Amino acid sequence: MSIKDIYAAVLEFDSDQVVKLVKDEISRGTEISVILNDGLIGAMDEVGRLFSAGDLFVPEMLLAAQAMKAGLEELKPHMKQGDSRTKGTVVIGTVKGDLHDIGKNLVAMMMEGAGFEVIDLGVDVETERFIQTAQEHNADMICMSALLTTTMPEMGVTVETLKEKGLNFKTMVGGAPVTKEFADQIGADGYSPDAPSAVEMARLLISA
Repeated sequence: MSIKDIYAAVLEFDSDQVVKLVKDEISRGTEISVILNDGLIGAMDEVGRLFSAGDLFVPEMLLAAQAMKAGLEELKPHMKQGDSRTKGTVVIGTVKGDLHDIGKNLVAMMMEGAGFEVIDLGVDVETERFIQTAQEHNADMICMSALLTTTMPEMGVTVETLKEKGLNFKTMVGGAPVTKEFADQIGADGYSPDAPSAVEMARLLISA
């Protein structure tokens, strides 16, 4: 057994096997950061690559993310401050008036798998709640999802309110009807068409 087995189990969507292998590696004294980075995060990076190449589809990506998250839950109690340095803190939610959450959940899971601390506010999230939560957690980014064209303007309201308040949280938007043009129009810092792209965009924006 090795870290490669954890990597493979995530790609096989086998949550039970991931949990078992992670427990085995912990008991063998393998460094938590190695299990996380080489096993779980490495596998999700590969899932993103396969999705972008058209070799995996959303349902499979969701299964892989669930397997990764099962392993991550095993690791969390063992993470010391040094091990758990996050890539950044992200507040995510579906905007006010919109109750769709599958895409948002997938982005949240993949971001968590990539090493970000993710605060998921769920659905029907008002502007003030996004902003208040970002302030409370000293977040780096606010990610907003919408699946209805009628709720997309809420994204613009949040971006504009941040500017009015002089707050510098990065913003990223996504969802089926959302386009790069719309993101530029409302002044969002980033846009992603899918979950793997959201992870890459978050890495770029937060490290900038």
